[in-house]
Amino acid sequence: MRYLIDTNIFIFAIKEEDRLSKEVSELLLDPSNTINISSRSIEEIILLLRIGKIEFPRWKETKDIFAHIKELGFSVDYFKKEHLLTLGKLIPIPDHKDPVDHAIMAHAITNKTTLISSDGKMHFYKNQGLKFIWNRV
Repeated sequence: MRYLIDTNIFIFAIKEEDRLSKEVSELLLDPSNTINISSRSIEEIILLLRIGKIEFPRWKETKDIFAHIKELGFSVDYFKKEHLLTLGKLIPIPDHKDPVDHAIMAHAITNKTTLISSDGKMHFYKNQGLKFIWNRV
């Protein structure tokens, strides 16, 4: 199966594995699964590092993030025009205004991949075509 992981899942996989459910851990470790991370998540990580909201001493440069993704056996899936077209049609629910979340959901919907996230609000987008696994710990 192909999965797209949200930014929080990537960070948990690196730094806080105990915040991953048993189901999600098994999916990430299963070599028969393809695990992708959106380029929008990488953009978000760069910004979070820049403002000091997260810290990873191992990531001195952006290329280090890409190396870590590869080390985990994940792949980067780049955000393109077709994802923007889906994003433009996505109807946000009240109290869910995070633009990066919206972009990542549009990415998963467009690619017909299942999104894995700890954001429980994302399940409200299933009626818009989102396939979703909630990381409940």
